[in-house]
Amino acid sequence: MTLTEASTSADLVELHRLSSRFAPTEIRADTSHLTPGDRSALVELIRAARILDDIFMDQLWSGNQALLDQLKQDHSELGRARLQYFRLNRGPWSDLDGHLAFLPGVPPRKPAGANFYPEDLSKEQFESWVRSLPPDQQKDAEGFFTVIRREQGQLAMAPYSRIYGARLEACAALLRQAAGHTTNATLQRFLASRADAFHSNDYYASDVAWMDLDSALDVTIGPYETYNDELFGYKAGFEAYVSLRDEAESAKVKFFANHLQEMENNLPMDARYRNPGIGALAPIAVVNEVYCSGDAAHGVQAAAYNLPNDERVVQEKGARRVMLRNVQEAKFKTILTPIAGRVLAGPARGALDFDAFFTHILAHELSHGIGPQQITAGGRRTSPRKELKELYSTIEEAKADATSLYMLQYLSDREVLKIDERRLYTTYLASSFRTLRFGLKEAHGKGMAMQFNYLADQGAFVRCDGRYDVDLGKVKVAVRELVHDLLTLEATGDYAGAKQMMDTLGVIRPEEQKTIDSLKDVPVDIAPLFVTAASLAGDLQP
Repeated sequence: MTLTEASTSADLVELHRLSSRFAPTEIRADTSHLTPGDRSALVELIRAARILDDIFMDQLWSGNQALLDQLKQDHSELGRARLQYFRLNRGPWSDLDGHLAFLPGVPPRKPAGANFYPEDLSKEQFESWVRSLPPDQQKDAEGFFTVIRREQGQLAMAPYSRIYGARLEACAALLRQAAGHTTNATLQRFLASRADAFHSNDYYASDVAWMDLDSALDVTIGPYETYNDELFGYKAGFEAYVSLRDEAESAKVKFFANHLQEMENNLPMDARYRNPGIGALAPIAVVNEVYCSGDAAHGVQAAAYNLPNDERVVQEKGARRVMLRNVQEAKFKTILTPIAGRVLAGPARGALDFDAFFTHILAHELSHGIGPQQITAGGRRTSPRKELKELYSTIEEAKADATSLYMLQYLSDREVLKIDERRLYTTYLASSFRTLRFGLKEAHGKGMAMQFNYLADQGAFVRCDGRYDVDLGKVKVAVRELVHDLLTLEATGDYAGAKQMMDTLGVIRPEEQKTIDSLKDVPVDIAPLFVTAASLAGDLQP
């Protein structure tokens, strides 16, 4: 059997197939350079991050904790398989299969609003309720850090600090203990302010402190991404990344940060939409992951991330880009290398290159910080996120991917950066199939489908005898046009245009599906085994 909306649950064979798409991969990081204080702080941070798994599972679905307890009691072979796949997804819905259920007794598909809203709430009901509120309450209702519930039949909002209070206080206590161990002032400041935010529900000051973080211990912890709010894209899920800074690689990539304003000034869109003063001081870091949890730890693992999402902080400080180098290397070796052997035409296979892969991901994260951030639409000051609503994540991921290619080509053409064009575009082509396999329910997967089809329609990607190659004579112009179109959608807050583009191009065409089907025996992603974290902090299973 395979998962469908009508399925009651996956059987043992199907569960093994579903789980086999994730290759168990050890994630290690060298802690030998840490001071004794930072080593002690690292243990407390891992423990704090562990708490967020419980909170995130509650955010995903109200029945998650009870279901997890039930699964832990079933020691049969089927029970163990169910528990394993539940842990991979942090819930009973398969991320790679359009969030369809693989367990009995749960909704057939993940609720669009997760557990941020009542499950039966429609968009129209929510929007009508919001319009009835005073302006300051409207902002909170649509904000990152409130949960919407029904109280005595009426909609009401509650802050995260109240809904998840006891667990957030426990997490805050561990952050304060970690701050007491380390001697790094920027880490102390972030941990103390983030602990305060867990109580106050005001994350602005701690986001600013996180932007200034400059420490051998690199930690991201709190409510950030909004991918699981498929109703509006408003509500943030709790997650954590606990990592160690890669000093040598971080020094290399700081070069790119010095060119952000230059890139903004030369983006292929109407000049009136460009930002004359982006966050030039926004830091970028390369780290090696020790542990991740919550929204960062289910389904496909992030190879990089770009935060915060608060437009006020982005406008003031830019955005901080964090590259997970050891995760990227694991994905490249385990996933992308075998994919390239299947999808690339013979001469192109030799152009696959880890440095090109790493550089493109780096440029992707940089590209989130350029382009439209604050816009005017209908005479209102607003943002692309608010105007594009649930479409924003997909459009933004596609924009960052395509703009990063444009940025690297721009710097190369001006001899500021040396790149091998064949390696860059060929590695991107191969990597697109890695992303397409995530499925169209996932923002990165749908965004990649849009890019791939756009470039294929322009003749930049060529299919011959079931395999693909890049037409270097066409790809640069096609990328430029794609970047123009995506940036303009964001700059104008064009919801209708974004939806039309997604409906037309955000699909997997038959020939692409045939290629994806040929990759069924290649893992889709890694299932991280946090060896270093477990050696420091013990059992980390949710």
